[in-house]
Amino acid sequence: MIPQDFIDQLLSRVDIVDVVDRYVPLKKAGQNYMACCPFHKEKSPSFTVSPSKQFYHCFGCGAHGSAIGFVMEYQGLNFVEAVKNLAEGLGMQVPEERAANPEASRAAREKQLSLEGALTQAATYYKQQLKSAVNAIGYLKGRGLTGEIAARFGLGYAPGDWQNLASVVSDYQSPALLESGLVIEAEDSGRRYDRFRDRVMFPIRNQRGAIIGFGGRVLGKGEPKYLNSPETPLFEKGRELY
Repeated sequence: MIPQDFIDQLLSRVDIVDVVDRYVPLKKAGQNYMACCPFHKEKSPSFTVSPSKQFYHCFGCGAHGSAIGFVMEYQGLNFVEAVKNLAEGLGMQVPEERAANPEASRAAREKQLSLEGALTQAATYYKQQLKSAVNAIGYLKGRGLTGEIAARFGLGYAPGDWQNLASVVSDYQSPALLESGLVIEAEDSGRRYDRFRDRVMFPIRNQRGAIIGFGGRVLGKGEPKYLNSPETPLFEKGRELY
């Protein structure tokens, strides 16, 4: 595995504008850069790259991420391959941590992928629900947020029912749902229910663009007004900026 501090150092040194421009010609548009999205067919540019935030985003298909994420998606590389690709361009030597217990390391990686998969599936569901949630759309418009902004940041809506996610996941009893913070399990009965209900949903992403949690703003007078995902193997609040 590649140490996290090296990944952080790499992202601080690489310029996403230079990275994307190697593959997709960019044009300056105000503070950002624009191009036709390389991930779907379009006639008018909706793909934007932000040098200040070091992120890319497509308003058309929703593709979003860091320089590492772009290289992964554009070249079809896995995470480690993309890191090595970028590091080589900067003349950086990629260190590797030797796992004392390969089986434990493999299990940890499988858990990470399982949790990321559950969160991504939930984010897709919340985005779809927002399209028909009149109350949530009205709230966002009232706060000055356009549909373009909602699409850019992947905003969504969690309906008010108790087990919404049961309709979109194959196994509502999956450990990944509990460990990712998407559901809560009652101690007395063991019954599960969705953590986020009747809330506008804001995905929380890490530096490589993967969803690691959510922030939810309640509609109406419910409490708490703002509810974030709990600490999980993916979401360490002391390490993430949100």
